[in-house]
Amino acid sequence: MSSAVLKALKAPKIGIVSLGCPKALVDSERILTRLRAEGYEIAPDYQGADAVLVNTCGFLDTARAESLEAIGEAIAENGRVIVTGCLGAEADLIRATHPKVLSVTGPHQYEAVMEAVRAAVPPAHDPLFDLVPPQGIRLTPRHYAYLKISEGCNNTCSFCIIPSMRGKLQSRRVDAVLKEAERLVAAGVKELLVISQDTSAYGVDVKYAPYEWRGARYETRFVDLARGLGELGVWTRLHYVYPYPHVDAAIPLMAEGKILPYLDIPFQHASPKILKAMRRPASQEKTLEQIERWRSICPDLVIRSSFIVGFPGETEEDFAFLLEWLKAARLLRVGCFRFEPVKGASANALPDQVPEEVKEERYARFMETQQAISAEILAGWVGRALDVLIDAVDEDGAVGRSYADAPEIDGAVILEGETGLRPGDVVRARVVAADAYDLWAERAG
Repeated sequence: MSSAVLKALKAPKIGIVSLGCPKALVDSERILTRLRAEGYEIAPDYQGADAVLVNTCGFLDTARAESLEAIGEAIAENGRVIVTGCLGAEADLIRATHPKVLSVTGPHQYEAVMEAVRAAVPPAHDPLFDLVPPQGIRLTPRHYAYLKISEGCNNTCSFCIIPSMRGKLQSRRVDAVLKEAERLVAAGVKELLVISQDTSAYGVDVKYAPYEWRGARYETRFVDLARGLGELGVWTRLHYVYPYPHVDAAIPLMAEGKILPYLDIPFQHASPKILKAMRRPASQEKTLEQIERWRSICPDLVIRSSFIVGFPGETEEDFAFLLEWLKAARLLRVGCFRFEPVKGASANALPDQVPEEVKEERYARFMETQQAISAEILAGWVGRALDVLIDAVDEDGAVGRSYADAPEIDGAVILEGETGLRPGDVVRARVVAADAYDLWAERAG
């Protein structure tokens, strides 16, 4: 038997369960990369793992419950469980619920996680065989990747506890981010999804420190990062952007085709009273003017957003204001959440909590209003030719996305009968039909 096979048989195996948002997914990818670099194999199931790592989410009560349930399942199926992630900040809760866990660490505490893994399952390191690709280990498909540019957040939104879990804003050096993006593109990535807690605040904590990349000077700031990513020749999609004035400078890059004409901006509401209660850094009137200005520069711009209905103090007048704002803004991609108390959030103590049945009724009205807007916009796309990035292919055809669609949260472009394509292909297609979410298209040319 060869030494490589013997090595593989002896290598300790770690299973991983990754919960929560794309930012948590990136944390899991970084941990996986460290594990592989130290000689660990990644187990595909509980039974084949020497220990299981659960990367938790702790933002909403439903997410906390899901995380605790996942920890319990891992203990029942494997027995040797290491916990990390946002819920890890509440170690006492985890240990009280699941006293058998081996270790608990908080979010983005990579070294502490590695120490816990080493203690539970000592590595069998051999530099001759422990090969890690330059782009690291990823959990996304080969053709797209999340690019995390910072940790933490300086905002104090009343419904959120991210700053208390992940701390204040900590921006990565711009050259480090651009070099990581280069490695990802070299490995075959066709789409970069830029994520953080507040992408447009990138660099404010380091006073926009300058660095050199590809012989040019780039500052650690939102616009310079977008400009650099635009040089890589792949789709670049900006998520979690606040509508600060300096975001205006990125719109010409979209009009020029350097980055995708897509902005993910979590507006959350439109009523001035509710925005104030949420402590959101935005003004709905100025935001509408800003959107109009952006569209005058880049008519193809797609804005996706999320909103909360049933926030404490939200009256029928506030909700009606939100619906009218939605009609005026004409956003294409929109998600809606019913307000849910988050342990430790100051919004929990606000007066005039909205009854659950009212939240449900407003959620239904909100979605009905937005679906009509999205359906009308997409109906106007029939006959339009678009580049489509293919995500999946089966015996019925291919499913992909246009520039208007982020993976897992937006719509899809369906190409029936196109069985000869592969995930990662980019094809030109003409839209032949649409509904409120998806497009149907045929290959063009």
